[in-house]
Amino acid sequence: MSVTALVLAAGGSRRLGRPKQLLPVGDGTLLDTTLSTVRRCGLDQVVVAVGGAADAVLEAVDLSGCDVVRNDAYGAGCSSSISAALPVIEPSAEGIVLFVGDQPLVQPSTVSALLTQARTADLAVCSYDDGLGHPFWLGRGLFDRLATLHGDKAVWKLVDAAGDALVTVAVPGAVPVDVDTEADYERLLGQLGLGSSPP
Repeated sequence: MSVTALVLAAGGSRRLGRPKQLLPVGDGTLLDTTLSTVRRCGLDQVVVAVGGAADAVLEAVDLSGCDVVRNDAYGAGCSSSISAALPVIEPSAEGIVLFVGDQPLVQPSTVSALLTQARTADLAVCSYDDGLGHPFWLGRGLFDRLATLHGDKAVWKLVDAAGDALVTVAVPGAVPVDVDTEADYERLLGQLGLGSSPP
């Protein structure tokens, strides 16, 4: 049995006004930085869903070793990327670790804890000091339901509806910053010790 990482990187960046996947971070892009984190987790397969600014992302981002899914219906929300990715998940995968492409500060140790504590569950989330957050664990028993989800917060609705079946994995510290606005981007760069955003 294996585990697949699914990185959601298909958003249209409406609030930011420019493709967040391509924001400069260090010597690469925001999505490069997230994928570097994902690769360090040592999972068996990495699937990346792209959509918004897909051509530019495919050209600029190092997607080596990843199975890339192009989701042209990305405007329908994150659930459309999950549905698009399911057919390429390895048949041996017992589940998915769900990452978001604009959240590069997730730690490999967090993923390790998630797998250790939640691998036999259908649904698990990380419980940080200030709330629930990614990465999520989506077990194979949930795949048929994932294929029918609609909207941008559909996985969160599964979390809300799970009740006692939801597994929460305690993770020290705050929910890692995700980049939706210029202020988020500045905060991320500060936490990475990279100073202000490039002009």
